[in-house]
Amino acid sequence: MGQVNNNRSGSRQGMVRSEQLLGEKGELVIVHGQSEYRLRLTRQGKLILTK
Repeated sequence: MGQVNNNRSGSRQGMVRSEQLLGEKGELVIVHGQSEYRLRLTRQGKLILTK
């Protein structure tokens, strides 16, 4: 995954664009511990994280 370097100091660690994470489907499943979370892009262009 590509990183975006766009702050004043020129180094922004751990930053990615939502398009890179969500892909064409506009959705990503995140496994955290024993739980799964779904990050998705709405029709209005907002991000929603649900369990």
